[in-house]
Amino acid sequence: MQYQTVTSVKQHDVTVSKAARPLQIAAAFLLGAIIMYGVGFMNSAAVHNAAHDVRHSQAFPCH
Repeated sequence: MQYQTVTSVKQHDVTVSKAARPLQIAAAFLLGAIIMYGVGFMNSAAVHNAAHDVRHSQAFPCH
């Protein structure tokens, strides 16, 4: 005896307003900047050195 599985997938249209796209980009950039600078200025030497190496690998001036 064989069992057959029937699945159906409903597709939903997602519309993003034209004003939301720049806001999402700005929020992502701001979050990235906070993480980058927050880790870069931490007192923990290991975390600071890791962020420092990442900044140099991306040609980001840090000193």
